Amino acid sequence: MTAFDLQQYLDFAYIAAVVLFILSLKFLSSPTTARMGVLAGEIGAALAVIATLFTPGLHEYRWILIPLMIGAGVGVPLGLVHMTAVPQRTALSHAFGALSAAMIGIAEYYVGTAPVTRFEMGEIALEVIIGSLTFTGSLIAAGKLQEILPQRPIVYRGQNIVSLSVLAGAIGLAVALVVNPPNALLFPIMVIVALIFGILLVTPIGGADMPTVISLLNSYAGFSAALLGFVLNSKVLVVAGALDGSSGFILSVIMCKAMNRSFANVMFGAFGQVQASAVAGKEERVVRSATAEEAASILSAANKVVIVPGYGMAVAQAQHKVRELYDALTKKGIDVRFAIHPVAGRMPGHMNVLLAEADIPYDRLVEMDEINGDLPQADVALVIGANDVTNPAARSDQSSPIYGMPIIDVDKAHTVMVIKRSMSPGFAGIDNPLYYLDQTLMLFGDAKQFVGAIVRELGGGH
Repeated sequence: MTAFDLQQYLDFAYIAAVVLFILSLKFLSSPTTARMGVLAGEIGAALAVIATLFTPGLHEYRWILIPLMIGAGVGVPLGLVHMTAVPQRTALSHAFGALSAAMIGIAEYYVGTAPVTRFEMGEIALEVIIGSLTFTGSLIAAGKLQEILPQRPIVYRGQNIVSLSVLAGAIGLAVALVVNPPNALLFPIMVIVALIFGILLVTPIGGADMPTVISLLNSYAGFSAALLGFVLNSKVLVVAGALDGSSGFILSVIMCKAMNRSFANVMFGAFGQVQASAVAGKEERVVRSATAEEAASILSAANKVVIVPGYGMAVAQAQHKVRELYDALTKKGIDVRFAIHPVAGRMPGHMNVLLAEADIPYDRLVEMDEINGDLPQADVALVIGANDVTNPAARSDQSSPIYGMPIIDVDKAHTVMVIKRSMSPGFAGIDNPLYYLDQTLMLFGDAKQFVGAIVRELGGGH
């Protein structure tokens, strides 16, 4: 086989990989085809890697195989984490991807085969800045999600000015390098400043905004990969990175719209600080609680039940018990559906993933906009660990930080039952007036244990 023939096969493999990446995104847009989307993406990535290994002139395979084995040694355990740890695992994946892009850009600057031109310097600088800030930002996000770091926003006076000044410093150093590429002393300083900005960017963001932050960090990692493709003259990397970056950005826009908030508010608003007045005032109000037996009796008498899952369900790993509850109620002829809020949980699609893992039928999962019109006809709305996405203050209290955010209208159901460990506020740090309504019953306890107790009372337990 001639070198020309080999290159044709390699080009075909790259084209096939790009097509599979596009199909993967298409398939991932629907739960029914999501597994096919994952498979298409895996095959596309494998094709791209294999084609690269056959690139003419590539001889040092040991420097490829050794990192591949090390990466597999790290990646396999990360892929085997519990479903509740997927958000922080996803953040770590973004961190590793961004770090690899930044390190390759750094290597290209210091050990490239030819002097770096001004245009190439601009590409490298931008790619390294985005990769570096995404690396540290993703590590901070993972730390918050794992609860190693405080989930509340860490704020201080003038933080936005400091953060933006650090970003301006990194950009200024990049401009100086573009003007004078051989000035190698400025390069490590630029990298360090970009790393610091990533920390400053994510540290002030609270747990309530983590789904959007995870999506945005995914976008940054994709764009850094696309820029790396320009640096390495790799068309498949440009396309794959652009697909990842643009889809992550679009998803971030959708999630901001779902919260009725802007990017600026999410990234610089320090959303999630505990509202002192709300916490102080909640002591004076009375809530009504119920036992598992009472909850089962109410559910048995219902015709239509809407279940609203939230992060509390994920933490308790209660999705399989929720499936048992769904089975027990449907056997009694009760219509059961699940209301899914776009930002429920700690990452995009978190509730969909958990419920799919428990084999709950896809057609029973209904998006917020569609389910809200049916809630006034629901006999029972059962909220399992969802706080902020069911808070009616978003509709009525103009002083509330979440005012204007679309919510699931559970307060319009005839009876509302809320499974929650305590009366503490959610990730947004805001008290929920839903808990004090006349038709609301609080079911205090661990979600998995309480749902299991209800199932046993319904006669569906083991």
